[in-house]
Amino acid sequence: MSLAGLNFEHVEAKHEIVFIGRSNVGKSTLMRRLIGIKVRVGRRPGVTQRPNYYKFGDLLVTDMPGYGYMKGVDYKKQERIRDLIVKYFEDNAPRILCAVQVVDAKSFSEVVDRWTARGEVPIDVELFSFLKDLGIPVIVAVNKIDNIYERERDMVLDDIVLRLGFNPPWTNWLDRIAPISAKKGEVEHLRKLLKDRLRAIKRPDLASCFSMNK
Repeated sequence: MSLAGLNFEHVEAKHEIVFIGRSNVGKSTLMRRLIGIKVRVGRRPGVTQRPNYYKFGDLLVTDMPGYGYMKGVDYKKQERIRDLIVKYFEDNAPRILCAVQVVDAKSFSEVVDRWTARGEVPIDVELFSFLKDLGIPVIVAVNKIDNIYERERDMVLDDIVLRLGFNPPWTNWLDRIAPISAKKGEVEHLRKLLKDRLRAIKRPDLASCFSMNK
């Protein structure tokens, strides 16, 4: 059931899984693959400035607005979206089972290095650390892995985990890193991790919302 557009106060749930990511990273396509619901997207970057909700029993699956640079969107609006995301997680941390942070396999390390070279903390890294500080487990869904030559994938994934503060190889972190291609429907690793989170709280019945490829 879609609850898109409602304020948080109107949505009651015992558990929650939240999807976050930069604008145009493929988050909406990914969610459609996982839950089989056509996820609402704005016609222009920055249009969606509040969470969209999808409810399955007492589980809420939440699609947060895209963050970061958006062409044609002024800086103040980008900052408002960022502040909304921060406040949402602060207010709702106790019920959030995990956050799925979707990143672009091809551009992630390049963007992080560009910010770092300017002496700034990259927003992706900052958000990842912020969620950890709140005690919210994070699964990093490395999307568009099909855009990386197969022989280079391990190297690219090692670079990503290194920039997130983990020691390579990335295969040491299979419970937190999920290479995927939402466009091609290659999301089984992530699907398993989400089901594992629900089984860990003894709610395998809720795992059915992630049961099949859409």
